[in-house]
Amino acid sequence: MSASWERAIAELLAQGLAAQASADRVQETGADIRRRTTAGAVQYAAETDYLRSARTLLRAHLADGRPPRSLPAARVWPRSVRDLWKDRVLGRTGGLWQAVPGAAVVDQMRSAPASPLLDAVIEQAEALQASLHGHRRHPRMYEKYFPERDGGVRLDGRGRPAPTVPGFPDPGHPVNLNFAGGTGMRIQPARAEEASRLKDDEFAVHHRALAFGDAVLDLLVEARLDGTLPQAGRLRGAGQWVGREEDLIPARAQWPAKLGGLQAVTLTGLGLLVLAFTALPLTFGNQADLLSHHALLLFAASGTVALAGSAIIHRTGPRLQGRGPRHRRRTPRTRGVAGTRPRSRPLLRRPLRALRTRTRPRVPVRQPLPQ
Repeated sequence: MSASWERAIAELLAQGLAAQASADRVQETGADIRRRTTAGAVQYAAETDYLRSARTLLRAHLADGRPPRSLPAARVWPRSVRDLWKDRVLGRTGGLWQAVPGAAVVDQMRSAPASPLLDAVIEQAEALQASLHGHRRHPRMYEKYFPERDGGVRLDGRGRPAPTVPGFPDPGHPVNLNFAGGTGMRIQPARAEEASRLKDDEFAVHHRALAFGDAVLDLLVEARLDGTLPQAGRLRGAGQWVGREEDLIPARAQWPAKLGGLQAVTLTGLGLLVLAFTALPLTFGNQADLLSHHALLLFAASGTVALAGSAIIHRTGPRLQGRGPRHRRRTPRTRGVAGTRPRSRPLLRRPLRALRTRTRPRVPVRQPLPQ
């Protein structure tokens, strides 16, 4: 039993637990879109770390070498740009498709001595390759077509296919999907069954990634630690943020869909301020007679100032414009309307002297009798 292998397997176990917890966390977030997308980004990153670490340790085990000092773990960006990190992870699925073991890893496993645990790893690797094949081939199942219309109503899915671009006979080729004629997009009728199978394989990649990591973990525990499962080791990467979506990407004010008058004036003033700061390097360079000798450096400095100012406005603009003058809202009278609650009136609406004079007992004044 090697200490380095024990440490590496313990870290792999910690990544596997974090990946499984991140998948469960997505289901627990509910209908909150912001928290759900953040949890999804953490899930993609954690599954990618687990898959890459399992592949790295598997290749080291098959080559009978030493494990790396630290397992692969994606770095979470600084707090100020984590919104961009989240969009990048969601757009690239965390790099999960690039971490799928290729044919070279499968051939290396097939050349190793056979065992039931190794056969399970090979099976999961082939399943991952099927998911990758579905991810690459599923977009080619579509085609452009001219939909039929019945009384001006468009019938989706029914119509004649659009002619392909010369030199690209496949209707699902990206060139035909972007430049061929036709106003609609549909799955090719003759390949509907194949498209459904490829789609199922593509969407099963998350479950298969966890299954591959678990199979590699069982193989390494049996081969390197004599079947003794260690305690979970140190966790790095996105797995540390499972269940901490608010701390990872806190809620920030967003840009309004339509700017008001005061907001437009504020944005215009900020833009002019950035423009003034952008012109400062060029102005100083022109006055110091440096523009003809160091024009590239001065323009680079102006561009840097413009980018920095635009980034600051983009980040702090909604927060500055979110606080406007607070106007007192008047409540309309609801007298006589069913289901409404009447306004409570103050008790002392008249001067205290008037109340006292009204509460005094009136003494009757006797009138003189007529003579």
